[in-house]
Amino acid sequence: MKKDIKKSYLARSLALSFALAALSPAALADMAAAKKWMSEEFTPSTLSAQEQAQEMQWFIDAAKPFQGMEINVASETITTHEYEAKVLAKAFYDITGIKVNHDLIQEGDVVEKLQTQMQTGRNIYDGYINDSDLIGTHVRYGKVVPISDFIKGEGKSVTNPYLDLPDFIGLDFTTGPDGKIYQLPDQQFANLYWFRADWFERADLKAKFKKEYGYELGVPLNWSAYEDIAEFFTNKVKTIDGEPVYGHMDYGKKDPSLGWRFTDSWFSMAGAGDKGIPNGLPVDEWGIRIEGCKPVGSDVARGGATNGPAAVYATTKYVDWLKQYAPPEAQGMTFGEAGPVPAQGSIAQQIFWYTAFTADMTKPGLPVVNEDGTPKWRMAPSPRGPYWEDGMKLGYQDAGSWTFLNSTPLDRRQAAWLYAQFVVSKSVSLKKTLVGLTPIRESDINSQAMTDVAPKLGGLVEFYRSDARKQWTPTGTNVPDYPKLAQLWWQYVSEAASGEKTPQQALDGLAQAQDRVMQRLERSGAQGECGPKLNPKKDREYWLSQPGAPKAKLANEKPQGKTIAYQDLIAQ
Repeated sequence: MKKDIKKSYLARSLALSFALAALSPAALADMAAAKKWMSEEFTPSTLSAQEQAQEMQWFIDAAKPFQGMEINVASETITTHEYEAKVLAKAFYDITGIKVNHDLIQEGDVVEKLQTQMQTGRNIYDGYINDSDLIGTHVRYGKVVPISDFIKGEGKSVTNPYLDLPDFIGLDFTTGPDGKIYQLPDQQFANLYWFRADWFERADLKAKFKKEYGYELGVPLNWSAYEDIAEFFTNKVKTIDGEPVYGHMDYGKKDPSLGWRFTDSWFSMAGAGDKGIPNGLPVDEWGIRIEGCKPVGSDVARGGATNGPAAVYATTKYVDWLKQYAPPEAQGMTFGEAGPVPAQGSIAQQIFWYTAFTADMTKPGLPVVNEDGTPKWRMAPSPRGPYWEDGMKLGYQDAGSWTFLNSTPLDRRQAAWLYAQFVVSKSVSLKKTLVGLTPIRESDINSQAMTDVAPKLGGLVEFYRSDARKQWTPTGTNVPDYPKLAQLWWQYVSEAASGEKTPQQALDGLAQAQDRVMQRLERSGAQGECGPKLNPKKDREYWLSQPGAPKAKLANEKPQGKTIAYQDLIAQ
């Protein structure tokens, strides 16, 4: 193995020498730092050594007017952004002479700083890696400089000719109804189903499950099967190797992260919204109905689905499964506290699991990792709720994306745009993907390097190479003000989680609170022609009898459970 790595390093160094030999003496001097980074850090890459050298030379030349400048950018704290802040920012400085202070802060703080800058016009950061969930906000307020406008205008001279926008897999998520690209994806991760493949393949457990439920233990295709499997491991199996096991994992503490648990497409997994990719139209997964580009209501009485039967069903299952099949301490956990629990070895499956945990779940020595480094677990597409129909989105995909505000001085915005392009460039993106496992480029996903590492990633590569990934999408443009509306969710969902209110009562409160916010936005007129204009209330039955969402309550919300063998799923 060491011999192969040494040969690969020598071959790359030789190729770099040939590529650099073609440069002029002045250009060669400028490339000294780039050569070092290319040979030692920016490998593997989907570019040849010569192509990398050309891309680095472009950055060197484009950055000359900004040399000596110090800029500030912010992102949330995940492995991918830590790599950017600690490694790529230093590389960018060495190569271009532009110093970048890349602040790693909590996701909520990123949104707060962004909001403050949008409201005051005071430049706090020169660039943000901000979730594309805010696309509806950015489209309506006019505070964001659309990327597609910038690269044709004020940013043309500092736009990388090798950027290759069609290679980005998440551009649909950052494109507004006007066809403009508002943000540039920097990292992506999906919310999938996770399970202990080693336990699911045990002959004794398979036989016991088949006898108990009448069908095969396998990857659940619907929520009925997920519930059966959760009950099976928690109440029938109970222990494995003398240790207690649970058929489900979740979290329930009254905390802002409880809101993400729902806004990150829980209702869409159940089938509450309308058909449409990337988001349901006219009713999206938040239950917000839109007419043209105007949000017209969340409440069923206004044609929304936030408190409709499918949403109530989804919330009921969240509460029931948390109490009946998860470890007792899960009810008092936040997202951050619950995340590491499956890696400790007592959880059989998890319906709501982020692929951003992949790197932490593959560390040697964990109870869920084999001695050869391969995982005992796998990830798979999420099971569907009984209200779900073909043509709907099936889950959430985070797309942290570069966002630039018009309140940022032009020279600082241009310099920050250079850094943004650098950390997503083909010269560095494959290595960054291997570090953080949050792919953004088609070329990286289909690379030999990803093929080589796939056996250790539990299905991540197979998922991103499949068409299925298109059914996992972020919050869309129906949501007119993400920061104002998102903060409502955890407050109302917690009422259901604690048992203080029924799911119906909690969601009635949420729907009405969302509509009050949208009424204020409507009165303010701050969002222009695409701002909310609420429908008058009608009898719920009027809307429930119309085609699409909001959907009437099903007579049978637990159809027969269906599963599929993991290998058959991969083959599909």
